[in-house]
Amino acid sequence: MARRETSAKGAGARKRSERPSAHTRETVSAPVDGGLAELVPDRERPRARTLLLDGAPQSHVDLDDPAYLSFEYQRRLGHVIDLAAPPKQPLHVVHLGGGAFTLARYIAATRPRSTQQIVELDAPLVQFVRRELPLDPQARIRVRAADAREGLGRIQDGWADLIVADVFSGARTPAHLTSAEFLAEVRRVLKPGGQYAANLADGPPLAHLRGQIATAASLFPELALAADPTVWRGRRFGNAVLVASDLPIAVAELTRRVAGDPHPGRVEHGRALADFTGGAAVVTDADARPSPPPPPGTFG
Repeated sequence: MARRETSAKGAGARKRSERPSAHTRETVSAPVDGGLAELVPDRERPRARTLLLDGAPQSHVDLDDPAYLSFEYQRRLGHVIDLAAPPKQPLHVVHLGGGAFTLARYIAATRPRSTQQIVELDAPLVQFVRRELPLDPQARIRVRAADAREGLGRIQDGWADLIVADVFSGARTPAHLTSAEFLAEVRRVLKPGGQYAANLADGPPLAHLRGQIATAASLFPELALAADPTVWRGRRFGNAVLVASDLPIAVAELTRRVAGDPHPGRVEHGRALADFTGGAAVVTDADARPSPPPPPGTFG
């Protein structure tokens, strides 16, 4: 999976244990479809764990404080969630890609009574996370083991207030989740005024990122993109959060929040974002390619 802008904590000398990770200070691991999954304890938070897949950090969960978001890209997605509706208003949310269910836990904590569907292809990973980091039984969260696009196709028209995409396979977003046809399915499932938020990963020359913006712009009139300034300038590989909707996005407040993060980011929209896209072509199923692989050493 793509580089998450915060490195995994406690990922040095690791011990493996079969005991539930929520009750031990040791790393637990299990083979899953995507490789070796590990849950590494956070030295600063007793019941917090970082999920790694083949050594690459995927997500961070604190069972004592599920509203805490450690990774920068997850913090930015958290801002989008916070601004999607008035505080504490329940939402219907689809998560494409599960990881450790970090953002679903966040929504359950900050917007009680929300109804959420997680679509995650890696069934052994789902079982591992459920066992080691159990979901709150009171949370209205359904987890379905399926391909993201296939699972999305099973959801009724106009069901979701928010769709969050964070799907990687072998450190790359699969090609069939980068096309206009895929985003047409996203738009079908969204309610009028609903929002789509995607975690994208790219590096110089940012051709993939520009193509994804152009593709989203072909279906949604309102876009915003949040990223680290060094990613914007094409100086390194990293994450960017794309937000799309058919109604105006709270860009000013999103900009303020992203700028105030521990690692400040920048938000672009409107003409500046169109100029950044630079005439990139819309991606279709016929010409879709996976996102680029992270360069060697990205997770070191």
